[in-house]
Amino acid sequence: MSRLVKASVVNLLPMSSESLLDDPQTWQQYSLPVKASMPGVWASQIVIEGMHCAACAFSLEAALSAVPGVQDVTVNAATHRAKVVWSSSQVQPSAWFSAVERAGYRALPAHDNAQRTARQAESRKALWRLLVACFCMMQVMMYALPAYVAGEGEISPDMTQLLRWASWVLTLPVVLFSCTPFWANAWRDLRLRRISMDLPVALGMAITFVVSSSATFDPQGLFGGEVYFDSLTMFVFFLLSGRWLEWRLRDRTAGALEALMNRLPDSVDRRLPDGQFERVALHRLRAGDVVRVLPGESFPADGEILEGETLAEEALLTGESKPCRRGVGDAVLAGSHNLSSAVTVHISAVGEDTRFSQIVGLMEHAALGKPRLALLADRIAKPFLMLVLLTSGAAVLWWWPVNPAHAMMVAVAVLIVTCPCALSLATPAAMLATAGRLAREGVLVRELQALEALAQIDTVVFDKTGTLTRDAQRLNVLHTPQGTQWPSAFDNSLLALAAALASHSWHPLSRALVAATQDRAAARQVQEFTGLGLEGEVQVSPGGAWSRFRLGSLAFCSPWMGTFELPADAQLCQVHLCDVHGWVASFGLSEDLREGAAEVVAALRQQGLSVWVLSGDRPQAVADIASRLGIAPSQALGGCTPQDKLQRLHQAQAQGRRVLMVGDGLNDGPVLAAAEVSLAFGAAVPLAQSRSDLVMMGGDLNAIPWVLTRARQTLRVVRHNLWWAALYNLIFVPLAWVGWLPAWLAGLGMAASSLWVVLYSLQLARSDAPSSALLKTTPRREAWVVQNN
Repeated sequence: MSRLVKASVVNLLPMSSESLLDDPQTWQQYSLPVKASMPGVWASQIVIEGMHCAACAFSLEAALSAVPGVQDVTVNAATHRAKVVWSSSQVQPSAWFSAVERAGYRALPAHDNAQRTARQAESRKALWRLLVACFCMMQVMMYALPAYVAGEGEISPDMTQLLRWASWVLTLPVVLFSCTPFWANAWRDLRLRRISMDLPVALGMAITFVVSSSATFDPQGLFGGEVYFDSLTMFVFFLLSGRWLEWRLRDRTAGALEALMNRLPDSVDRRLPDGQFERVALHRLRAGDVVRVLPGESFPADGEILEGETLAEEALLTGESKPCRRGVGDAVLAGSHNLSSAVTVHISAVGEDTRFSQIVGLMEHAALGKPRLALLADRIAKPFLMLVLLTSGAAVLWWWPVNPAHAMMVAVAVLIVTCPCALSLATPAAMLATAGRLAREGVLVRELQALEALAQIDTVVFDKTGTLTRDAQRLNVLHTPQGTQWPSAFDNSLLALAAALASHSWHPLSRALVAATQDRAAARQVQEFTGLGLEGEVQVSPGGAWSRFRLGSLAFCSPWMGTFELPADAQLCQVHLCDVHGWVASFGLSEDLREGAAEVVAALRQQGLSVWVLSGDRPQAVADIASRLGIAPSQALGGCTPQDKLQRLHQAQAQGRRVLMVGDGLNDGPVLAAAEVSLAFGAAVPLAQSRSDLVMMGGDLNAIPWVLTRARQTLRVVRHNLWWAALYNLIFVPLAWVGWLPAWLAGLGMAASSLWVVLYSLQLARSDAPSSALLKTTPRREAWVVQNN
């Protein structure tokens, strides 16, 4: 079952039902196996309701980690998402769902329709609380106004008391209805002996209401001098306004990733044996089914069009910005949109076997990521809240001898105005906004930390084949011991031998050999040596004997050739085939630069980047590519083994350089792992196998300078957010402590601080297109180009 399926069964039954939660058909819809080597270990994606700050994330992680059988937990306070890694042989989902409930929160499976329904219901409740608080605040302010504007003796004591009673009555709906989330969360914290942002807020509200009620019921008592119903209703209104707006804005930033992930339809028209169509839930779809996709719907799975012709929007999946025409026999991808007319599709792959599933996996990983700056802010949040409580207590002790009522309101202002939420939101809000924006342009962020590192790189390492050059290369010459062959006279038996090994690799050169022939011999025990070639047993003729062959670079094949020296022309070829007896053939392929490659390199050099070529390809081929890109011969090095490339990378890092690797995502694994940031072209590789931090779905190199520019913008916004959050607390907390900040203004300040962070980050969701990034320059960068072979 696919985690992409929005299962109707989950919506029909309550999530507290253990039988439903522990049914493998249910939890496999939002879970994935971690590794083939770890059977029974699953990673489940869930959405958490009731979270408000980083302290909530810490509490949830602690509660889930305490469940036996749960191996790892990651909770992101900005996206309200969690990943739970657990063993099905030790624990069932109902156990850790119950742990979430005991911690005072509610869990929903990711990609579940109930999640969207619950979000809409919670939004309506929040809006009603806000409207009630707004109405009551206006009425209370009307009754409080005479006390502010009337002179001494102009209002009789009886009228003053009447206005207080009226304000008390109008404050009750605010306290009993609008404040219910604060009371519930504060009670949860007290019951579990922990602290979150709602505890000091609720404490401040309770103190204000108790002090004001005491003055209303006993005007001559200890707190009888003044009431603060206007301040209470105002800061409740401001807090609810801030949270509601923050929720709406977060839905446009962090929620942008979720919107992209939920592109599959809930149900689809499936053809019955009699030719009629019935509407079925998506999870009932299987490979081999025939479905009808109407205009405006998304394709539910990968397949092939049987009837009709349409336009398909595939920007997220392939990076192609323009709609693609798809007719009979053409392939369509799950998650792409049918734009123009109804088509009938034969399903070839569903669920985890689709490319869309792999993309969602990357985006989920990004949504759960915690960048270094975000982790630092989260670690500060909980001690900061403890400091808030201690500071408010100190304020009460300081001001009590002067005026007990004033002392309590100073404590309230301190409790309300301090806001670690802005600190916790500063980094993830900006990075998630950027990740959503990049995803809409076909660049998927797998690690949010990569955006922070990307903004600081000063060296870019390019893979040449399939990156600066086109994926599709052409076989234009074949050298054998019998002589040279040209395309019209290729020996298909040799091509079949080479294709048998090449079909086990995703390298562009291997794909070119596979595409050069329809014939293919049988192969077994094939092993790929990264950056060198492939080795395995091939059946030379149908039913014949098996022989061991090598296919790859000259250096890889040379040990099997002995002292034999290849003809000069054959030595210039990129790929060679040999068996245990010696040389069999050499294959010459031609490659073309990608469109815009020279302009991108020039733009990077204009930004201060020095472009290098480190290649496992022939030095002559590397020199040719370098000259066409305007790279100096001294900066174009060929014949490098993977170890040579890694050594070059380490030398650059030893000189203090920070490296970005741009490649095809599979080859040169050590270089990808060693670089500070890696970016892969995802159109030609299985995304689940990609080792890169970012994946570029299309082949437009213009996006690379644009991504660099966006990363620098993001880091700048993050720094501004952190400075704002720190300055806000440094300025307003002392003002509240000395009694210069009324409670209503403290509430406004708290709401505005979090709202500003989210609103300021929202600018990252709107930006220029990748094509205009070439015009932007920033000094002090360097780029290398690295070639796989």
